[in-house]
Amino acid sequence: MNVRARCPWPGSDPLYLHYHDHEWGVPLHDDRRLFEMLVLEGAQAGLSWMTVLRKRDRYRVVFDGFDASRVARFTPARVARLMADAGIIRNRLKITSAIRNARAFLDVQETHESFDRYIWQFVAGRPLVNAWTTMREVPARTAASDAMSRDLKQRGFSFVGSTICYAYMQATGMVNDHLVSCDRHRPCSRLR
Repeated sequence: MNVRARCPWPGSDPLYLHYHDHEWGVPLHDDRRLFEMLVLEGAQAGLSWMTVLRKRDRYRVVFDGFDASRVARFTPARVARLMADAGIIRNRLKITSAIRNARAFLDVQETHESFDRYIWQFVAGRPLVNAWTTMREVPARTAASDAMSRDLKQRGFSFVGSTICYAYMQATGMVNDHLVSCDRHRPCSRLR
């Protein structure tokens, strides 16, 4: 039997393995997907990523496919319905943050032509490729995530602390933090 070499963090859960093998570290340039990951990383604060991953399909339904222009118009009645939906993380601050972030996201799109163009400036438009050999080496935040966090907060975003921003950078392929021993390190290093 051929066993793949992977980063240790996904363990053996099939959903987590699929995320590791097909999404994490792959550069994203689609504004809708970038917004989705921003909402989901904010929802993850204080929880495990696995919790969010298991709820992602429901998030996609109740957040209108992560269409920022629709989310920006969510009303208090819609927030109340979301608070009653056990398929998502029912935290009022995180839900209202997603709505506020949708509005700020639209402002960034208008100012910078796309959120993609704006967010990728924090890595000079190209993924940062790291060469970690152990998980202990992988930082929780960096100067780039600090700068991203500061700028997003100034633009009205919330749930965008530096640690959340670094996780966002990893998830969207702005940084490649697959261990060098992982089968995904080299393929992700070639992506732009």
